[in-house]
Amino acid sequence: MNAIGEFFVTPIEIGGIQKALLLLPLCLSISIVYKVTRCERLADVPAAVGALWVTIVVGMYAVGVGLWVVYLLVV
Repeated sequence: MNAIGEFFVTPIEIGGIQKALLLLPLCLSISIVYKVTRCERLADVPAAVGALWVTIVVGMYAVGVGLWVVYLLVV
């Protein structure tokens, strides 16, 4: 089997902090696509993308922490 095919058979193990960091580029790409389709002027896109990216990341981590707290209270 070739080297790329090995990733489908034996996946790479990632830890907790690496999983949390993978959220950052995903949210950035979503922010870029959304704001490029919504902003009328191209000059407004970088600031709008930055604000939306921070909002999404903070919101997702807040939801994660909230669910973690609920889990700790239930278990």
